[in-house]
Amino acid sequence: MPPTARTPRGRWIEAGLDALARGGPDAVRVEALAAGLGVTKGGFYGYFDGRPALLAELLDEWERRCTGDVLARVEAEGGSPAEKIRRAGLLTFTDELHRIDLAVREWARQDPAVAERLRRVDNVRMDFLRTMFAGFIDDPDEVEARCTLAFALAIGRHFIAVDHPGRTHREAIVLAGDHLLRP
Repeated sequence: MPPTARTPRGRWIEAGLDALARGGPDAVRVEALAAGLGVTKGGFYGYFDGRPALLAELLDEWERRCTGDVLARVEAEGGSPAEKIRRAGLLTFTDELHRIDLAVREWARQDPAVAERLRRVDNVRMDFLRTMFAGFIDDPDEVEARCTLAFALAIGRHFIAVDHPGRTHREAIVLAGDHLLRP
């Protein structure tokens, strides 16, 4: 009888991130993930020491994807500071990553350790924005204001429920972003 193939570690992490995005940390349950993957939960313990270890890995993966990977790609592709800001926003707040980001933000409201992780990630993002905006704006107060507005727009755009006369919601968001990126 051939050996049974193990479910790759990355599939457990992807399933965990999807569960997190759909229902928060309480939805990240080993039994439910195994059922969704069509496997037994025994393979899980070959990769993780338990659910807390998986939750920590999910935060690590979220942080890697939304900061490390994004900033490395932005720097590798180059461009003006405004182009880099735009690219970082497009890469960071894809629908997939934004769902996870929002779930982590909600989780952080109830878990001080997650809140500290979120603060660290957001500070990396803001430091990037400060550096980029300072590339074409001299006034430090204006740099900080634009960074804050750009960050709030990126995170909060899904919470805005308003009609934009003559525009789609996406067009209005792009218009706001373009306004923030003016020299």
